[in-house]
Amino acid sequence: MTPEEVGERMVALMAADAEDAPQVEASVSGGGDGHERAVVDVPVARWWEAVGTAKHNGALGCDFFDWLSAVDELDEGFSVVCHLYSTRRKHSLLIRTRIPREDPTVESVVELFPGAAWHERETYEMFGIVFARHPDLKPLLLPPGFEGHPLRKEFILAARVAKAWPGAKEPGESEHAPAKRAPMRPPGVPAPGEWGPQK
Repeated sequence: MTPEEVGERMVALMAADAEDAPQVEASVSGGGDGHERAVVDVPVARWWEAVGTAKHNGALGCDFFDWLSAVDELDEGFSVVCHLYSTRRKHSLLIRTRIPREDPTVESVVELFPGAAWHERETYEMFGIVFARHPDLKPLLLPPGFEGHPLRKEFILAARVAKAWPGAKEPGESEHAPAKRAPMRPPGVPAPGEWGPQK
C-alpha cells in the first residue's frame, strides 16, 4: 500500500469503531521518493486504540514496533510519536497524539508492544510524560536524584553555565548587543567558581 492508502485505511478503521469519537486525521510525511510514510494524528483518549488497530488489523499489520518518543511543542503541550512497521506488507506508519503540558499523561502501549517499555521509560525521564499502566515506569538513563527533564525546552543546559557559548549567546544577540536576560543556572549546578580544579 502507498502511504496515502495506509493513512486512509487507518482513518476508516478508527471511524468505523466509534462514529461519535474525536476525529482521526491522516497525512504523509516528507522525505522524498521511497521515504514517505503515513502520519496519523489521534486524540490522546484514542492513543492505545490507534496503536492496537495498526497492529491487529490485517490490512495494516504493523507488527514491528520501531520507536516511541516525544517533541516539546511549548505552549501546545507535547507530541508523543510512535513509529510502526509492517514486516509482511513493507509499509510504515507514524502515529501521533498531542497531550497537554499541565497533565502530560498518555496510556502505555507496553501491553501491545513489550519493546515499548524502554522507550516509554526514556520519554518519561526526559520529558516528564507519564505513561499510565506502564508496569515499571522508573528512571532509565540519568543519575539518581537528577532534577528536571533534559529534553524539555525550558531546561537550562549546564554546559552554558560552565563555558560561555561561542558567538551569539541566544538568537538575536551578538557581541555588540546587550544580553537580553541574566544567565541562569540549572538546579543543583554550582557557580563556575565553586567547582572544578582549584588553583
